Amino acid sequence: MSNVSRIATMWLLLLAAIAAAFPATAAPRGPVSAVVLDAATGQVLDEDNADRARAPASLAKLMTLLLAFEALDAGTLTPRTMIRMTAAGERQQPSRLGLRRGRSIRLDAALRAVAVISANDVAVALGDHLAGSERAFVTRMNARARAIGMTATRFGNATGLSPSAGRTTARDMAVLARHLIRAEAKHYRLFGTRAITWEGRRRENHNKLLGKVEGMDGLKTGYTVEAGFNLAASARRGARRVIVVVMGAPSGAERDLLVANLMELGFSEPRLRRPRR
Repeated sequence: MSNVSRIATMWLLLLAAIAAAFPATAAPRGPVSAVVLDAATGQVLDEDNADRARAPASLAKLMTLLLAFEALDAGTLTPRTMIRMTAAGERQQPSRLGLRRGRSIRLDAALRAVAVISANDVAVALGDHLAGSERAFVTRMNARARAIGMTATRFGNATGLSPSAGRTTARDMAVLARHLIRAEAKHYRLFGTRAITWEGRRRENHNKLLGKVEGMDGLKTGYTVEAGFNLAASARRGARRVIVVVMGAPSGAERDLLVANLMELGFSEPRLRRPRR
């Protein structure tokens, strides 16, 4: 069976199982996009609708975080750098940390807030701090996307929220996830953080597969009405690491189930001998 038909068949079977258990489940708005990648070689192990243009939702924050990580690496920021909440940041809709305009947060805490609870307010404040304005930051996001090989992506803001979210593909998000894993290994562990505590309140990681899928240690969920339910995920087992990206699922449960099954499929596939750069 071909790669595309395997994912399509898996998806139809999952939908049928969920529909039987939960008859009220809404039908998908359109084809789900999925790609399974060997992180070491770049080999695409399976794909379906991987080049379909989609709204990124909070997967856009992976690029926001990459630019912050690179600023840390360059020494232009330190973990103790204070990030001031801006008016634009305070206006963001949930998910939010809830920082008031004019208050500040250390960069290390800000990065955890974005990586773990997908804090839109903090993501915008980060972009403002790094580039002076969200518009200037988006220019940087798109330039960096092109530089790392994201050929079909145009970010619209630092958060991925509609209506100006931009467009990307599951394939491009796998490219971004792979770059984060390989180039930012010392920062990547943030994505596996199970929870953060802010002002006495414990906030759980939005990636519910952490601790449930063997080896799962990242990366990021995303959801908007326009985008559907997205997840860029990675797991390591022994010396092998697999990346799975699913975009446009009709519910969080269906997205997670598909990602979990595709992760198992990915680890069952052979590797290419020659790495892709």
